Amino acid sequence: MREDELATAVVEHFRSAFDEPRIRLEEPYDHYGNRGSVDVYARVHDPAPVDYLVELKADAALRHATGANEVLRQYRRMTRYFYKDDEHEVRVKLARDGPGVHALLLFAPTPACVRHVREHRALYESVEESGSVGEVPASYRVAFLTNLDRANAGELGFLSINGEVGFDSESFHRAVPDDSRLASALDAD
Repeated sequence: MREDELATAVVEHFRSAFDEPRIRLEEPYDHYGNRGSVDVYARVHDPAPVDYLVELKADAALRHATGANEVLRQYRRMTRYFYKDDEHEVRVKLARDGPGVHALLLFAPTPACVRHVREHRALYESVEESGSVGEVPASYRVAFLTNLDRANAGELGFLSINGEVGFDSESFHRAVPDDSRLASALDAD
């Protein structure tokens, strides 16, 4: 499974699940030399603006990375510097119920990604679930994508591994959709 397949599913999901989302792929940021790009940047209105910063990881990215530290460094750089450049901003809104920013590190449901996360689960599970961007509440998730085949119906999901339900716990396995790619990947590893 390639990252472009994952990005296509994410874009299809946002287009189907929200009215008039603003979606940008490979959205660059640059704050005094701390630069990078977000795989998918989406702004939706629910009714106030809510941003989704999505970092996608498939098998090829994990083969080229020097390890989980590099993956997390890239994710944390995105969460730290995206809103500090001159091109992006998020503001406190009274109409917003919940986080104004969702920063997602999403893994493909493949045996290689399952092996990688299983091997480095302590690092991925250590990512704090909540925080803020300035004064705006933010949600931080490390997760596996689910329901890829239903993304065009707005039903793309993810199964978080940071927070109360740890990777490979009974609760985690109960939450894995039956007959899903993630279930097959977990069985194959």
